Amino acid sequence: MTINREKTKSLDETPVIECQNLWKVYAKNQVDIDSVVSQKLDKDSALEGHKAVVAVGNASFQVFRGETFCIMGLSGSGKSTLVRHINRLIEPSAGKIFVNGIDVGGLPPKDLRELRSTSIGMVFQNMALFPNRLVRDNITFGLEMRNESLDRRREVVGDMLSLVQLEGWGDRYPSELSGGMQQRVGLARALAADPDILLMDEPFSALDPLIRRQLQDQFLEISSKLNKTSLFITHDLDEAIRMGDRIAIMKDGELVQIGQPNEIILNPVDDYVKAFVGGVSRLKLLSAVTVMKPVESNLQDVTSFDDYPRVDADCSLDKLMEVIISNDQPVAVTNESGKLIGTITARNLLEAIVDTKH
Repeated sequence: MTINREKTKSLDETPVIECQNLWKVYAKNQVDIDSVVSQKLDKDSALEGHKAVVAVGNASFQVFRGETFCIMGLSGSGKSTLVRHINRLIEPSAGKIFVNGIDVGGLPPKDLRELRSTSIGMVFQNMALFPNRLVRDNITFGLEMRNESLDRRREVVGDMLSLVQLEGWGDRYPSELSGGMQQRVGLARALAADPDILLMDEPFSALDPLIRRQLQDQFLEISSKLNKTSLFITHDLDEAIRMGDRIAIMKDGELVQIGQPNEIILNPVDDYVKAFVGGVSRLKLLSAVTVMKPVESNLQDVTSFDDYPRVDADCSLDKLMEVIISNDQPVAVTNESGKLIGTITARNLLEAIVDTKH
């Protein structure tokens, strides 16, 4: 089953980020922290028994190369705390984090600084741009700290301004830019060092809906073009569905469910996730592969389907309806290789739409 998306990715099944049994517990005494971890206590039990606060509890997940992995939850669920462990802005109470196979927790300060400056870019909700530096100097700040030459910085800033569609704004100060433009400067700054990984902590949440969608589009285009691996934090389910190849739902410091957007919404694992995703129309999740009737794999004669109009497996519901109505006959569904995998009739489509209402 696949979600209806404007773009689909073929992910490299190589973990770029891996968290193993990650904990972050705040308590007055170390013995209380150790007890919470060893007993794997949830948030309520830790608070009651040890006066400890579980910010992240026993979190394990992988992010693959080229993937946009969204972590979402309500305020206070622990998602921002979790993402700050990836580049060790926060030290874990227990567990391990690997970036490109390297144990981040075991890095000495010099190597950790190099990892942050070369392999990981981070974009916050608050861009924290330097108000007394021009846009171009904000973008190349990281390169300046790495002692890159002036010629190299000029080359990079030209590319970055073009990439985020801010040509002609390099010699302005941040105060002269709109909020959306400042967000693009922050993204350009993160990309300037050409990192493998982008950590995005609710970068668009403070923006107006129209600007927000435009930046989402731009981020998806840039991420796909540059094949970046992104960990994207949001509290907005619609944004997570739109941005994420996979989504992780977080509650009280724990990862409750991880899966593709359609898996999360169509098959919630518990009442919390069900309530969380309850407002999303399942029609958004319909694509040709979710509606089709599969063709038997051992079917020899496929020539009978030659006259059917053909659509890709991830064809959107809107386009699918247009094809069926305009041709007044069944539709053949093909995979990435062009192989026939199923057929759809008008009745199949109507049955699927009716089923989403129940």
